[in-house]
Order: sequence, then C-alpha cells, then structure tokens
Amino acid sequence: MRRTVPHPSIRPVRRWLPGSRLGRRAFVTQALVAFGGVSAAVQFAGQLFPDAVSRPGPVLAGSLALCLAWGLARSRQPTCVRQEFTRPGMTVVVEEGDLFDRPGHLVVGFTDTFDTVVGDSSVINDGSVQGQLLARRYAGDVRRLDAELAAALHGVAPVATETARDKPRGKRARYPLGTVAVLGSRPRLVFAVAYSRMGNDCVASSNVRDLWTGLERLWDAVRDHGELGRVTMPLTGAGLARLYDLDEDSLLRLILLSFVVHSWERAVCRELHVVIRPGELGRINLPETGAFLDTLAAGARRHV
Repeated sequence: MRRTVPHPSIRPVRRWLPGSRLGRRAFVTQALVAFGGVSAAVQFAGQLFPDAVSRPGPVLAGSLALCLAWGLARSRQPTCVRQEFTRPGMTVVVEEGDLFDRPGHLVVGFTDTFDTVVGDSSVINDGSVQGQLLARRYAGDVRRLDAELAAALHGVAPVATETARDKPRGKRARYPLGTVAVLGSRPRLVFAVAYSRMGNDCVASSNVRDLWTGLERLWDAVRDHGELGRVTMPLTGAGLARLYDLDEDSLLRLILLSFVVHSWERAVCRELHVVIRPGELGRINLPETGAFLDTLAAGARRHV
C-alpha cells in the first residue's frame, strides 16, 4: 500500500496559511513544543556552563526566535495529497486550484429545479460553481445551457411543479433529489447533480442525507457515461447550499468515503480530483485527509 504523496503533475508545495484557523493552531502548537524543548536545553546548558547563560536577555531573545522559526517551519500545510488504490485500480487526488482549469469530466452541483438564471444573481449566484460553469464553459449563454439541461432531463418525470404565484422567479418543475443531467460531450462531460432543494424564495438548502443521495446517483452516472475518464469536482456542499451539518473537513471525508465505497462495487473512474478553492484550503487539514485516504486504501484491500 502506498502512502499519500503530492500529485506528481503539481510541484510539491507546502505553505503556511497565516489567516486560517488551522494555520494559527498549528503554529501555536509547534511553537509551544519548541519552547518546551528549548527551555529544557537551556536549563541543562546552565548546569554545565553557568557562564554561558549568565546574560538572560540574549538567551531569551534567541530562544524565542528559535521557537517562532520552528513553529513557522513545522506548521506549513501541503496544498495537495494523492492516494493510489490498487484494488480497485484508481487514484484520488485532493488539491488546491482552479476547478475549471483541470482536464476531464466536471461535477457541478444543482438544485432540484435546475435553475440557471445568473444575470443579477437573483436566483443563482454568479460567484458559485454553477455561475462559473455558465460563464466559463458556456460563455454566458444561458439559453444553450438550459437547452442542454432540458435535453438531458427529457424522460425524467418531475415530482412536483410549483405555481407562478408560489415561485415567481426561476424554473418551477422539481426533479427528484439525486437526479443527474449529463451535459456536453466526451472527454469533457458535465455531471449536473441535484443535491439541494431550491426554495420558493430562491434560497437553496440541503442536508447530509440529500448530499449522500446525490453522490450515490452521481457515481452511477459517471460509471455509465464517463468511460472511466478523469473526474474533477469541487468541495460539493461547501458553497451556497446551506449545508450546515458538516464542516469542510467532514464534508470532504464524506465525498471521499462515498466514492471509495461505490468503487468497491464496480470501477467509477480511474482518477478523481477534488479541487479546493484557495479560500477553503485554510479550513481543511490536508495531512489528516491524507491519513484518511490511506485508511480507505487499506480498507479497500481488505474488502477485495
């Protein structure tokens, strides 16, 4: 079993995230560890060489500088981890970057109404992944995106239809949570998965059960249409879907667990890349994510 290592296509990078909770906590922890070690060393040196520590000012300043330097060096976080699974044969990568710069198929979260209006952000926020999909994959052509969604959803029966009075803005047909509309063409399909409910006030909401259902249907669709090609997805559920039940670390582990469990049954794809926005990276403990992936790889070997 191979340990998690940086993705080979990306220069191995470790950096300190000073504005993040994890970065500050790691820095303080490592600095305190260093302080304990330095204090013990100074006391020991004082017993052997009393003249060397007769001037406490320089000794204290040097000790503090050493502790701060140690804390900075040891609290740097990796920006990507990679895990190879031999059974089934696949690779999982969690990395920082721009989702839309990555090759392969793309996963984008939608609501159960598959709303797309972005213009004034009254329905879909133009800063969301779905808003970026419209801007960067469809050049802002909402009609083309709507046409592809309608074609992909043809034959899927809505579970309800809102009235114009109840939902005056956006689309009104509601599809089952977990519905996946497959857009575009290979090798760059878009898997539009409905994992949240669009309220009549145009506010999306979701929960752990809805997300798990959406992920189950997503992996089935990727298996059926993706031809084992590389799949790239964001930290689905961390945006505007109001999924408050999980923090970013727990959300990432839920996604990874769902993918690996489904891959035990039959291969979903050869590579899954979960791309983290730079602003989200400071809230995710990537070393612990690497350890979690390593545990899943060991479990996969036992399962097979």
